[in-house]
Amino acid sequence: MGDGPRTAARQGAVLFALSGTLALVAIAAQPGRAAVLLTVAAADLAVAALAWWLPWTRYPGWAPVLLSVPGFAILAASTWAFGGMAAGTGPFVVLLYAWLGLNFPLWAVFAAVPLAVAAYVVPLVLTGQPEAVVSSAVVLTPVAVGVAVLIATQVRHLRLARERIAQVERWRAALTATLAHDMRSPLTAVQLVLESLREDDPVDPDERHRMIDMALRQSRRMVRLSTGLLDLDRVEAGGGLRLDREVVPVRAAVVDAVAQLDSADVTVEVDPALSVEADPQRLEQILVNLVSNALRYGQPPIEVRGRAGAGTARIEVRDHGPGIPPGVVPRLFTRFADVAGHAGSVGLGLWIVDQLARAHAGTVHYEAADPGARIVVTLPLRAAG
Repeated sequence: MGDGPRTAARQGAVLFALSGTLALVAIAAQPGRAAVLLTVAAADLAVAALAWWLPWTRYPGWAPVLLSVPGFAILAASTWAFGGMAAGTGPFVVLLYAWLGLNFPLWAVFAAVPLAVAAYVVPLVLTGQPEAVVSSAVVLTPVAVGVAVLIATQVRHLRLARERIAQVERWRAALTATLAHDMRSPLTAVQLVLESLREDDPVDPDERHRMIDMALRQSRRMVRLSTGLLDLDRVEAGGGLRLDREVVPVRAAVVDAVAQLDSADVTVEVDPALSVEADPQRLEQILVNLVSNALRYGQPPIEVRGRAGAGTARIEVRDHGPGIPPGVVPRLFTRFADVAGHAGSVGLGLWIVDQLARAHAGTVHYEAADPGARIVVTLPLRAAG
């Protein structure tokens, strides 16, 4: 049981082995047809062995569909050899179709119709069977196809349900990992500040001010994280994101975002006159996510640049690290994309950026740098003042 070409092929092997075994058993009841039955059994068992042992994982996923060709051929030869007796052909036609529906898309079911009709009708015609017997294919084939379609549809439904359950589980695990990973550091920092302030020893005013600033910065970080998680939940539920738009100076937004990350490895080159129409908090989320990703997965220096384009502002964050592997780029902005193979990554940051950019009628994309990676966000442009 299971999925994949290897499982499908081995299920087919079981069907061929069953057919071959029944042919051998039938020799006792029809010794006069022993030669024919032995030939049918040998063909069935040979195909069963090939189906079982071939390295199907090296071939395309649809490759086991080709097993239906010798299957229908053996059924046709059996019917012809027994003088048009189709008592055993019909059930195995239905079994082959059930196997197709269980393991392959609907196109495979319908593609096999000509083979099934030929395997059933041609031997009857060649052996001179009455028209009423030949026309029974009109009933058998739709029944077999209907069985396969029902099975294929139900299997597809079950697979989608299983994928949905797996997605929900990944979602839960990702949120748990995000909370455990990203909340620990700011909570520890705030706790240390509070414990220091609670001590009886007086604290220098400048030091006290610095400690409070650090606690507020970490508190804002936790607020951003909780807001981001709520945003994820809203997007997942199909409710969209609420934006409170206003004209935002990009340089000031970038400077504030970089200050929250408290890193000396970030340089800012943004035109002071550049402004965008955006939700200030959402823009902050975008910038903090991009710069923190560059700091975490890239190498310094981290450069944030901004300039005006054709009706849009182009904001780019570039690092000087190893860059992103080409195979990862197509799924870079999808949920749970582990862009660099880091165990600490839950693959949500760039997806959040993508969702926020879309909500602003903007875009986000990746550009290779030499060295490093460059993530570019475009947002609607507004002239300051």
